[in-house]
This record gives sequence, structure tokens and C-alpha cells, in this order.
Amino acid sequence: MGSNSSRISDLPKNEYLQKLSGTESVSENDPFWNQLFSFSFPAPTSSSELKLLEEATISVCKSLVENNPRTGNLGALTKVFLSRTRELRLSAECQNHIFIWQTHNALFIICCLLKVFICEMSEEELQLHFMYEEKSPGSYSSNSEDLLEELLCSLVQLITDTPLLDITYEISVEAISAMVVFLSCQLFHKEVLRQSISHKYLMQGPCLPYTSKLVKTLLYNFIRQEKPPPPGTHVFPPQSDGGGLLYGLASGVATGLWSVFTLGGAGSKAAASPELTSPLANQSLLLLLVLVNLTDAPDTPNPYRQAVTSFKNTQDSSPFPPSVPHAFQINFNSLYTALCEQQTSDQATLLLYTLLHQNSNVRTYMLARTDMENLVLPILEILYHVEERNSHHVYMALIILLILTEDDGFNRSIHEVILKNITWYSERVLTEISLGSLLILVVIRTIQYNMTRTRDKYLHTNCLAALANMSAQFRSLHQYAAQRIISLFSLLSKKHNKVLEQATQSLRGSLSSSDVPLPDYAQDLSVIEEVIRMMLEIINSCLTNSLHHNPNLVYALLYKRDLFEQFRTHPSFQDIMQNIDLVISFFSSRLLQAGAELSVERVLEIIKQGVVALPKDRLKKFPELKFKYVEEEQPEEFFIPYVWSLVYNSAVGLYWNPQDIQLFTMDSD
Repeated sequence: MGSNSSRISDLPKNEYLQKLSGTESVSENDPFWNQLFSFSFPAPTSSSELKLLEEATISVCKSLVENNPRTGNLGALTKVFLSRTRELRLSAECQNHIFIWQTHNALFIICCLLKVFICEMSEEELQLHFMYEEKSPGSYSSNSEDLLEELLCSLVQLITDTPLLDITYEISVEAISAMVVFLSCQLFHKEVLRQSISHKYLMQGPCLPYTSKLVKTLLYNFIRQEKPPPPGTHVFPPQSDGGGLLYGLASGVATGLWSVFTLGGAGSKAAASPELTSPLANQSLLLLLVLVNLTDAPDTPNPYRQAVTSFKNTQDSSPFPPSVPHAFQINFNSLYTALCEQQTSDQATLLLYTLLHQNSNVRTYMLARTDMENLVLPILEILYHVEERNSHHVYMALIILLILTEDDGFNRSIHEVILKNITWYSERVLTEISLGSLLILVVIRTIQYNMTRTRDKYLHTNCLAALANMSAQFRSLHQYAAQRIISLFSLLSKKHNKVLEQATQSLRGSLSSSDVPLPDYAQDLSVIEEVIRMMLEIINSCLTNSLHHNPNLVYALLYKRDLFEQFRTHPSFQDIMQNIDLVISFFSSRLLQAGAELSVERVLEIIKQGVVALPKDRLKKFPELKFKYVEEEQPEEFFIPYVWSLVYNSAVGLYWNPQDIQLFTMDSD
């Protein structure tokens, strides 16, 4: 691009960019391309840097849009890049720094242009721009070549076939970014795209055979979390001769054009945060999530979703069924470790959800692990810091817990794992607690937070469903966990009484004024009673299935026995209250017989003795509480905007003007 451009504002005047976007056609064999590609820079990562770059180059891009139908320069640029990619693997093996450096720069330019073209025009118009040749204005190639499809397939092959070395790291990241840009037309539509040219390219034709290889590569990129090489690793060494492929450009070009950029700027995007240690892993995960969540074609299911839902462990020697397309194997132990370590990001949590929900091989493997605390603790920490997380991240974490609690083995094993000193739990010092009790504490805290802040009924329902699934397997509940269960019931009871009083007062007021619209207290009351009913069922399930394992819960029940009086005769709760009332009455009687002023230790001793004496046949049996997560109809209406919001906020080196985004509102989380 030339060594004279020292400021971003100079880019529109840059002679090489002017020639590319101008009225003169440039042949594929012109030395100009080597000159255009001979620049080096620390790639801009923050949104502020990327915004400056886009604003400075927008005039160049628009000139190319105007002139390309006559010059065909976009097609020529693409063909030059494609010819280089065919030699990329050999160049990597031969450590040809210059060739890889220039090929990376060619791809960077294409990616920048693509982003503007996709924002400015339809996919059909974009396809035409890649077909224009140097002929009369607006003419295009009449042969069967589809340069846009060839470019996309070339990117897939670059990602899957290029060995990951220090000198190829950046071009691998750029290829993944370019694929994300290819699919970014979704950002500029309010509705979910169900038919798209780029989708068709990926699901049919020459790209299709690479499906499993691409998914596997992206997964391994995520697993390995490879850090970028030291700055300048890919750049032509400055002490070397400046001739040859550089075509006489000053050696200062390596530090000229992009020297104005500094890394770690004050951008608002997550990609600029210090936590992001592997741009390749981050970008790979984002692309994988975009691919998995593409909508099915009318006659073709999404092959990337098929690949993600069917891959197996490398240690699994059983053959794949013939009906499973795009199958492959991956090291589950490495995948599990990476998922445990990366749960601070939305995208890693979304991947975990996707695998647990849709890949039965992964789910079975994870539930059989003996170190489930490594996976569960990061999920609990997401829920614990609910006020710092966006609602989608919290929702995904909660659904993961719900899926895990569908398994009885999981519900038993979490009470056998003893944890020491949970430092992030600040309400109370927990020097020793079971994973099961901690899970109960965090879910109850989430419910209480939701009651006072977001008031999302769906969040309530899923929290209570997870507790209900676990309730029959509650074992040796920590005294604090038992207290919080009863405290939550106390909070609900107070809420119930308050709404009941408001409804009564409102009814009286309506008798004197028929013109004032009444709040819908009946609906509020119905919701609260539904939640109270579920809490009573959870307590009842524990008492009927594992009373002898939970003296602390009986103690908490007795301590707050007055709470349950008002519900004993309530028509909505009479049946479920029978067992709770029986347990309270039975143990209260034994405590009365033991005398007054009993110590906590003595009360617990009496409870443990009484459990043996309580006739089990007097406890009424209710159906087992079991709730299964079921994805909503048309899940793509939720997941596609969510995935693209993650791309918008987290992708490295990509910036879109927020005013252009149509898929989601910029103030949403």
C-alpha cells in the first residue's frame, strides 16, 4: 500500500488503493499486486481502531463498488489470492515468510472489502461483482466459474489444511474472520434468513465434503487455545534484502502504513479485553456457533449441526451408523477440560449447552465424569454473579444445570463431592460444603434475585425445575442450604400475603369507583401460588424420599413451622401439605417430650432418632418430580440473534457500524 501513508486519514489518497478502486483495470499478472500486498501492521483489534480504519477506507470501497463493473478488479484481486492459496501449504513447510505475509495481506484487503459490499448490497449483487470482468461496462464472465463460491471453498480449505505455525497463525485467524464476514448478511436483516446464497454454498457443492473436517478443526482450535506468536513473526525480516517479491518497495513499508495503530485501545468490544489470550480459539468458536445455527435449507438439513450433534470420542471404537453423515471423532477429555476452563465467555457456555442438549455422546461422557465439579462450579459462578452477566448467559447456564439434573446419577453424585473454601461465595463463609448443597444455594439465590429485579417467570420455572429434579436425591444438606430453602418459602409466603391484601383492597375500591382500571392481582396471585406449590412439592419430595439423610432440613422446618399454618387448609395446597404437616407434628411432639431449652446438637440428635421411629407408610406417595428441558418451537428465533450479538461484541478484528445492524437492538443484552 506504500510507505508514505503514516496516518489513517491518508488511506483514501493511497496510490495503490486508488488504483485498485479506480477506473483502470489491473490484470492478474501485474506486479501491482505484490506492491499492494507488501505492508505489515499489528492488526487493529479494538472497536475504536477498527472504526477509524473503516471510516478512512469507506470512500475507497465505494469507489470500487462504482468502478468494479467496468474494471473487474475485485475478481482479479480474488483470483490472485486464490492462486496464492494453492501454494500456501508448501510455503508454510518451506518457511516462506514473504509469501505467507503477502497472502495474509491480500486476504485482509478482501475481508475489508467484503464487509462493506455485504453491508451495501444484496447477495445477488455481490455475486455479480465477483463475476465482472474487464470488458464493456457491466459485462461479466459467461463461463460456469462462480468466483464467490470458489473463494469461500478456498477459505474452508485454508482453515482445514494449512498447518498451524507461527507464520500461519494470523492468516488462519483472517480466514476464519473472512468466513464470518461472508455470513454476516444476517446482521442486516431483521428476520432470520432461511435462504441465502452463502448458506447454499456451504451446505451444497464443493464445500460440503469439508463439513466434518471444518467442524473438527474449529473445535480443536477452541480446545488448544493457541496464543498468537510474538509480534512480527510473520513479517519479512527487516535485515533481509528488500528486492525480489517486494519489487523495490522501501523496506520501511513493514512499519509504515499501520504504525499509527496501538493495541489495547479503549474499545468497547470484548475482543480488546486482556482475558482474550487466543484470538484463533475465540474466532473459531464464534464461526462454529454461526455455522451450527444456520437454518436448514428446504431440502437439506444443516450439515454443520449434524456434525456437531453426532461426533464421538476418539476412544470410542464402535462404528458410526450409516445414517449419520459428517461424523468424526475428537478427544473428549481435551474438549471437557477446555469447556471447564472457558466458561467465563458467553460463547463457551453456548457451546456447552449445544453439546449437552444435542450430542448424546458428549452428554453421556460428561455425566460419567468423576470430576463434575470442574464443570459445575464455573456454571454456578455465572449464576452467582447474575447482576454482572447478560440475561442470555444466565439463561444458558441455568438450562445447562436443568439438563444435568435430569440425570439421577448426577443428582446423587453431587452430594458426595465435598468442596473447601468457596471464595467467590460472599454471603457466608463456606469452609466445607457439598457440591449439591452449593448448587441449591446458588439456584435459590438466583430465584430471589429474579423476584426482586427481573421478575422473569421463565427463569423462576427453570430454577424450580432444577431443584425439583434434585429433590428426591437431596443428601446431607448443609444447614445453610436447608435454611435457605425455608427462607425462600418464607419470602414467597410474604409475597403471597401482600398480593392477597392488595387484591382485597382493590376489590373494595372497585365497589366505590367503577371507572378506574384494576391491576390484575388475580394473575399475580396465580403465579405466586404456582411457585409456592412447587416449593412445597420440592420439600415434600425430599421428606418422602430421603428424610433420614436430611436432619438439617427437618430442623429448619421445625424452626419455621409457623410459616406453614396458613397453607394447611388452603385448597391449592391441602394435599401436598399432608406429609409436611405430619413431619412437623411428629417431630414437634418428640421435642416436647424431651423438655425445654434444648441445644441445637440435642435437637438434631432427637431428629435423627425420630427418623427411625417415623412410620414411612404414613407419608403419602406423590408422583416423582421430573422436569425435562424442551427447546422452544423455532429456536433459531432466539439463537441466531444471540450468536450474532456475540460475534458483534466478541469477534477479533471485525467492526460493524451499529446503525447498520438490523438483527438485534444495540441496547439489548
